[in-house]
Amino acid sequence: VQLQASGGGLVQPGGSLRLSCDASGLTFSKYTMGWFRQAPGKEREFVAAIHWTAYSTFYADSVKGRFTISRDNAKRTVFLQVNSLKPEDTAVYYCAAPRGTYYIPRSNEYDYWGQGTLVTVST
Repeated sequence: VQLQASGGGLVQPGGSLRLSCDASGLTFSKYTMGWFRQAPGKEREFVAAIHWTAYSTFYADSVKGRFTISRDNAKRTVFLQVNSLKPEDTAVYYCAAPRGTYYIPRSNEYDYWGQGTLVTVST
């Protein structure tokens, strides 16, 4: 399984980015997909997840109303639209997939990870 995240960059507070994650080596349409982030000096934390059919989405309280997760199963890609960015959103953002199909994993049940894309929010 390979997960390739992209779309990070330097953005001013209040700005937006669209993160993408291209997946290969798995039947993408059968997997819940997640986004996590790790800020400098902090533990990795859950950000958002999306059901394999996109029927349901889940968000950390800290990003609700600002971030939107979506997916395109035909393109095997999951997206994270990040709006109204704050300095505390600065982190490496990772996409992830669980080992199993057709279920919604807990945040500690993700087994496949991409290399991450850095988002820096600063003036």
